[in-house]
Amino acid sequence: MKNKFMSKIYRQKDLESIAAKLTSLGNDTKFDTLSFCNTRLFTTLLIFIIILYVSDNGYIYAPFVAIGYYYLFYYIFITRKLNIRINRLDYEALQFFEILTLTLESGRNLEESLRVTCDNVDSELSSEFKKALFEMNFGKSLLEALESMKKRIPSETINNIILNIIQTNQFGNSILDTMYNQIDFLREKQILEIKGKINKIPNKVSIISVIFIVPLIMILILGPYAIDILS
Repeated sequence: MKNKFMSKIYRQKDLESIAAKLTSLGNDTKFDTLSFCNTRLFTTLLIFIIILYVSDNGYIYAPFVAIGYYYLFYYIFITRKLNIRINRLDYEALQFFEILTLTLESGRNLEESLRVTCDNVDSELSSEFKKALFEMNFGKSLLEALESMKKRIPSETINNIILNIIQTNQFGNSILDTMYNQIDFLREKQILEIKGKINKIPNKVSIISVIFIVPLIMILILGPYAIDILS
């Protein structure tokens, strides 16, 4: 009944997109697809009605405010949280895969190395790999569990690494060579991100100077003249 009701109100394509993104949020959301869509819809209608009756020009403002709220709700509860989770996972990736590579170098196979790494690394990324390993207890192969894990990971960087690991296992290539390349890529990516943040500092300083320092200097320079004129 719920699926029929939702299909009448929402497009199937939109429902699938929201469901995928909510899955990618992991434990960072209290919504499922149905509750998210209904909460957004009903609160938008409520805001529309309130503005319509409270404001004298509500018939003008209500549609714009309601539409803005509708998209803001999506941004706050999905887009913003996804961006935060992607940054967190990308930050954790280098440490996790470095330890995984060291474990592989000791002669263990991929599954054993993942278990050892997950036991010794406490992070959100490690928790996702633990879920994949747990799924193997119910009949999934390691590759199937990793494919399923990709649906829960919003980071393209990590998903590309997982894809390379899967392909390496399938075609019998050296897993260590693959991991060395991926670690080099992660290190270079982090260096570029740090450089990007450093390059933004002068712009931020300039904005702060314009907003706070320049007006203060103008007051100090022009203040005495203003006092003389007023007196």
